[in-house]
Amino acid sequence: MDGIATWRLYLLRAVYLLMALGAGYLNWSQIIDPTQSWSFTEGVMVTMLAAMSALALLGLRHPLRMLPLMFWEIAWKLIWLARVAFPAWQNDAITEGLAANIFAIGLVVIVIAVVPWDYVWRVYVKGTPS
Repeated sequence: MDGIATWRLYLLRAVYLLMALGAGYLNWSQIIDPTQSWSFTEGVMVTMLAAMSALALLGLRHPLRMLPLMFWEIAWKLIWLARVAFPAWQNDAITEGLAANIFAIGLVVIVIAVVPWDYVWRVYVKGTPS
């Protein structure tokens, strides 16, 4: 498939499954709970991550076509690490809760490692048909 090794496609699918199950369990369980309520910001976060988990299921069938979802996952996590975690670390203000988030969000290195960047370069940057 588009010059990507089969094992690489299975790794992509595994990450999509991890995204779907991880974010799906945490967020969809809150969405279906009729007693749950959120502030505006919390509601945006929960519903956006729930949508991402649902879209990740499409990545199981179409791992290369759904790469933009992984780009989004990488982008928001790197921005959060740079804008929230790094300043907290600089100011020695990392709490236990923040440390847990840093660890969870830091797992983005797995996503970065699995993305076929040569394919991304060819198709998304240079615009060469796959």
